Amino acid sequence: MRTRLVAGVLLLAAGSVQSAEPVMLSADWGPAACAAWNADPVLTNELAASDWIKNDKGRGFKVMQLYREDCGDQPTVELRVALKDGKAMCVYGGAVQTTKLESGADYVMFAETSRWQEMGRGEYGPMKAMSFGRLGFKGPKMEAMGNMGPFGNFLLLVGKVPADAESCPK
Repeated sequence: MRTRLVAGVLLLAAGSVQSAEPVMLSADWGPAACAAWNADPVLTNELAASDWIKNDKGRGFKVMQLYREDCGDQPTVELRVALKDGKAMCVYGGAVQTTKLESGADYVMFAETSRWQEMGRGEYGPMKAMSFGRLGFKGPKMEAMGNMGPFGNFLLLVGKVPADAESCPK
């Protein structure tokens, strides 16, 4: 009897344990995405060398907002990137805070969860994703096209940052 009771308690405890991973593209996911950005030399070095980071409309940072289309139609996480020590460094990852985006400098990207996962696994890059409508994109397209290598590495962040894709960001 005691063994059954202990087993029952363990099963209840296991069932109530929440995923230790943050929800994909949630505010809680943002800090880990920011850390992954800063660990990627293609993003930090090439986006500084190409002057991508300098197009910030005088604010000192660029904004990228992301969301999963099957979870809604509004950005759920924001990343800010700024020039620091000669590198394009992520300086903020978390809840969406920027209410007015600069269309010539900032980005909004959105896709179905399954598409984010495919891009995160490197199944295809940004050119195919945008050409086939798998990735929605608002922002300076010519600037992005001039930085396809780093843009591809950015999409891979979704696969590098552990996340729970079974639920939607709140």
